[in-house]
Amino acid sequence: MMQRQEASPVVVIAGELNVDVIVSGRDVMPEWNREKMVDGFEVVLGSSSAITACALASLGADVRFVSVVGDDDFGRFCIAELQRMGVDTEHVTRLSGIKTGVTLSLSTPVDRGLLTYAGSIPLLTPDYIPESLLQQATHLHFGSYYLQDGMRPHWPGLFTKLRANGISTSFDTGWDVSNQWDRDGICALLAETDLFIPSEDELLHIFPADGVADVLDSMLPAMAGIVAVKQGSKGATLRELDESTISAGSYALSPIDTTGAGDCFNAGIIYGYLLGIRGDGLLRFANACGALSTLGIGGTGSLPTMETVLHLQEGLK
Repeated sequence: MMQRQEASPVVVIAGELNVDVIVSGRDVMPEWNREKMVDGFEVVLGSSSAITACALASLGADVRFVSVVGDDDFGRFCIAELQRMGVDTEHVTRLSGIKTGVTLSLSTPVDRGLLTYAGSIPLLTPDYIPESLLQQATHLHFGSYYLQDGMRPHWPGLFTKLRANGISTSFDTGWDVSNQWDRDGICALLAETDLFIPSEDELLHIFPADGVADVLDSMLPAMAGIVAVKQGSKGATLRELDESTISAGSYALSPIDTTGAGDCFNAGIIYGYLLGIRGDGLLRFANACGALSTLGIGGTGSLPTMETVLHLQEGLK
């Protein structure tokens, strides 16, 4: 059921790029006019879209990344890291006079807080996504609805066109720093989305309710596809096309850094879906991808592979 296809699916990711500066330890909260010591410091490839891209490439997909970065050291670092992890960067554009985005991640073994400088993150527009690339795609994904200002008005039209041509679609909202949540925009896009992959917190801000079950049972608009809700240590919940729901618990591993766990879950949902895995198997496959990512520093420090996912799942049977 989980064997790779002879031809790897072509996944186009139209996303944001930034570096993550990760400060890690058990107590990483700054205090004014005080100095504290922390356990670790890393500069790594960041952004939801990029981490998902690298995890998809690690699982076996043919991944083509579309983005813009500054013509600076951080931009060159992002491109080099994507290439090192097997992601095609032909369509990543470097813009002069622009700084590449940066996220400062204050990370503990159980949670993290983020501070982001947007830089080039909002600047991707449809002009940077060539039609010839879309014609090669099996699937298109993006990872930060609220940060990609230049694309937000264009996603529904792009998704409609792609699905009419037999190309499946997915997105993850990310956190809305403006606290507006754009419910109408999300609802319009869901009508043309095959895989909607929010976190529990994000879902409950877009559709305020007492819990995930309330949203999945009655509050979502008419949808084209599946919803997979990431719930951290509780695991995840999947709403199927027939509106039935399935939940699966998380894998009991000892995390080193949770940065990127949700993005690797995204990769698992997308890749499993493209392999034809459905239902409980799809949810557990994605949960395993997310869990494995917590065993290294940064979103790409411990990328899932088909071998490690299957080993984790077989070991817990």
